[in-house]
Amino acid sequence: MSGALNAFKIKGGFGFTMDMRRKDRHITQADRIVSIIDGCSVCRIAMQDGEGLYIVPLSFGYEYSGVDNIKLYFHSANEGRKLRAITARPDVAFEMDCMEGITQGDTACSYSCAYKSITGTARASIVCDTEEKQRALSLIMEHTAKKHFDFNSEQAAHVAIIRLDVKSISAKGSD
Repeated sequence: MSGALNAFKIKGGFGFTMDMRRKDRHITQADRIVSIIDGCSVCRIAMQDGEGLYIVPLSFGYEYSGVDNIKLYFHSANEGRKLRAITARPDVAFEMDCMEGITQGDTACSYSCAYKSITGTARASIVCDTEEKQRALSLIMEHTAKKHFDFNSEQAAHVAIIRLDVKSISAKGSD
C-alpha cells in the first residue's frame, strides 16, 4: 500500500477498504478527513434488525485522538428501534457528506456536484458511563452548535448515547 494509505491506519486493518474508480477523488490525508468530519452536520447510521435494513440521519459529535482512534457520538431516546438494532447487531455502516455546490455545464450531462463525503464501518455501543455520556453530549453540542455546554449527571441520565468506534473509513471529494 502507498505511504498515504498507511498514514491513516484504523484498528484491525487499514481504514481504506474501498477501491475507488475515481482515484483522483480519493482523500487519504488524516487532516483532510478530519476537516470533512468537521464540516458535516449530519451522519447517517445504517444498521439491520429483525425488521430489515434501517438508516437514520443524526447530529453528532466526535473524538479524534490519532489515526487509530476515531469515535463518533450520537444522542437518542432511551428506547426505540435504533437501540434495539444496535444491541442486536452492533456492526454498522455510516455516511456523512458536505454538498458544496453545483458545477454548471453546457448540457445537463456536464453538470456535477462539488462535494466531500465519508463512508465507513464501525462497532456501535450504548454508553453507560455517566462521565463519558456527559463528555459525549458536550462534543455533540460543540460540533452541532459550535458552542461548549456542560452537562450534569441528571441530564445525561435522560438520554441514551451511542458511540461508534470506527473500524474503517474512506473519504472522497470533488472540487
